[in-house]
Amino acid sequence: MKIAVSYDQGKVFQHFGHSEEFKIYEVQDGKIVGSEIVKAEGSGHNAMADFLKNSQIDVVLCGGLGGGAESALTEAGIVSCSGVEGDADQAVADYLAGKLESAGVNCDHHGHDDEGSCGGCASDEGCGGCGGCGSQEPAILYDGPNAGRKVKTHYTGTMNNGRIFDSSYDRGEPLEFIAGVGMMIPGFDKAVVNMKPGDVVDIHLTPDEAYGDRDPKLVLNVPHSQMRGTESLKVGDQVYLQNHYGRQFPVLVIANDEETITFDANHELAGQELNFKIELLSVE
Repeated sequence: MKIAVSYDQGKVFQHFGHSEEFKIYEVQDGKIVGSEIVKAEGSGHNAMADFLKNSQIDVVLCGGLGGGAESALTEAGIVSCSGVEGDADQAVADYLAGKLESAGVNCDHHGHDDEGSCGGCASDEGCGGCGGCGSQEPAILYDGPNAGRKVKTHYTGTMNNGRIFDSSYDRGEPLEFIAGVGMMIPGFDKAVVNMKPGDVVDIHLTPDEAYGDRDPKLVLNVPHSQMRGTESLKVGDQVYLQNHYGRQFPVLVIANDEETITFDANHELAGQELNFKIELLSVE
């Protein structure tokens, strides 16, 4: 999944149709695995929607969003979440944690063409009188010197048999995230929150510190009549479903007959012991 944030100097830019930059986040299994800042192409909601569609964006986070912009994004197959303010990285973390709800069309009263200056505040005092709008401080889950701070790491993940299942070194791009707030699996987060730049550690994680045990409740049987187009899916296909927050999550097709398709929403590494070599590059 790819999430784009209307971006300006680390913050969520409040005029979607006039965004000059977007920060694009690559997300796998609910975790950020990479990000980049890109220049927007064009101006106005239709141009932005086309640009994001061509960039294969699934979700966009922004401040003010007009009716035309919302329609253009929906037509492009992009989920929008408006009314977001504050740090862009934290906004994505909150979205992935299910803490954000879109304000919908939220700028038809500010005198702008389509995008208003307010990220969805209903305060009579305007945005300056609002303490919410997604800008709240993240909750610290794991204490340590790096808790609540942006960190940059390289890592290699291996199974107990030595097989590498993931490596930021191989991708050529370090992993950035806010430490101690639950953006990463617990064991990884707990290790990084206490490291110093330059440290390299090796950790072994049991399932409860990684992706948890397999949960039979996450095996989903859905009649084809409730999900059109699933008849052609094959066992082994990975597709994305969407929860009530509009957030997408991956599932694996494990069975498909004439009436019902069965999805497994367990993480592919659920129930596994994992090993990580982690190098902390920097702390901001």
